[in-house]
Amino acid sequence: MAMQVGPAENGGEEQLNSSINTTPLVDVMLVLLIIFLITIPVVTQSIKLELPKERNIPLQTKPENIVIAVNRDGELFWGIERLPDIEALVTRLKVEAVKEPQPEVHIRGDGEVRYESVGRVVVACQRAGIFKVGFITEPPAGAVAR
Repeated sequence: MAMQVGPAENGGEEQLNSSINTTPLVDVMLVLLIIFLITIPVVTQSIKLELPKERNIPLQTKPENIVIAVNRDGELFWGIERLPDIEALVTRLKVEAVKEPQPEVHIRGDGEVRYESVGRVVVACQRAGIFKVGFITEPPAGAVAR
């Protein structure tokens, strides 16, 4: 509120000044404006990326692809044939690696198998010179392919 200093104009009575002092309001608004101007570029600044769209396209297995299965006990299977050890797998993969075009290896691992067993198959593929290795999974119940 403003206060008037000086002689009263209406016969000695003081007049009330009923106008609002807006100086503190303007000060607060300017401070808020400065804060918003500083913080908005930080919040909206990001790297321009095109994120991948979610797609679930069933893969058609070609006859020349190799399917290696690992059951929950860590046993290896080439198709339906059981392999005795990882070295037998590497030997068979080396034969397939020299073919043109090189076949893909699809690994089917049981949900309960230790990661170490599947990792050994991936390392065997690397040792044999196989370039394309994929994992076969089952979509969750209720998932719809797009």
